[in-house]
Amino acid sequence: MDVLAKAKTEIGSQAIWAVAYSGGADSTALLLETQKQYPNHTIAFHVHHGLQAAADDFVRHCQAFCEILKVPLHVAYVNANHAAGESPEDAARGARYKALIALAKSNGVVESCGSVLLAQHADDQVETLLLALSRGAGLGGLSAMPTQFERGGVQFERPMLSQKAADIRAQLQADGVLFIEDPTNIDKAFTRNKIRLDVLPALQAAFPEYAATLTRSISHIAEANDLLADLAGIDLQAIGIPPKIKNLQPLASNRQTNAIRFWLKSNYGVVPSTAQLDELLKQIAACQTRGHQIRIKVATGFVSRHEDVLSYNHTL
Repeated sequence: MDVLAKAKTEIGSQAIWAVAYSGGADSTALLLETQKQYPNHTIAFHVHHGLQAAADDFVRHCQAFCEILKVPLHVAYVNANHAAGESPEDAARGARYKALIALAKSNGVVESCGSVLLAQHADDQVETLLLALSRGAGLGGLSAMPTQFERGGVQFERPMLSQKAADIRAQLQADGVLFIEDPTNIDKAFTRNKIRLDVLPALQAAFPEYAATLTRSISHIAEANDLLADLAGIDLQAIGIPPKIKNLQPLASNRQTNAIRFWLKSNYGVVPSTAQLDELLKQIAACQTRGHQIRIKVATGFVSRHEDVLSYNHTL
């Protein structure tokens, strides 16, 4: 796992590495490898979502396995029920990250300059790309999952993104290591499961090296997305923050779009849709008098005109 090896060189031996451990095959393999590399600096975090009857059995399995490895296990119990209009997957993911961030801050991970390690692999990366394509995502979405990222003041890493799920499971089975089979992973009510069970086998049959080639494409997309972010930063230095309307207007529409999207995401954590950006650009172009108003709904708020600049205000 290259990320772990790099981290050991750069940070040193005092860092605490916390594995997000569900008990499934992927996180089991990650926990074993991390404990092997850092026998005295590995801990495990398990998030009990309370969404299925087997959740208590998952905790008991994780406790038993961590006792064998002599790895401290910390369990967080969360309410992952989704609100009206929110997808169950998004609700569970949000609750999980909040729990992992709290566990990392209360168990020495942040103070030691360590990271929370996530067990997503190459197939997960491809699934994320296909989901993004199905939704018409831009380069940000098509960049899929980064190897490293920061969230809530906690560093997260994904050291297994180059490994295929089948190889991970084959190694565990060869070593006689037990892991949990989550019954929800075969429920095709979830789009990601449809991709995993129906689309990926077809890709495997047609393109046996699909994981490696698509992962390489994701890397190229991520590089292009980084360049667009750099360009947005350069443009915003000239336009001003918040963006001055008269400075936006001379730019080509694609550069206006890029700068506005970057401004909204980096400052407010919101991403406008293509339709919202198209309408906003029309309003910016039409803004030739002091009395012209702009008010475009984006996420939980509105982009509006305030004197000579754009502003964003949440409504919640």
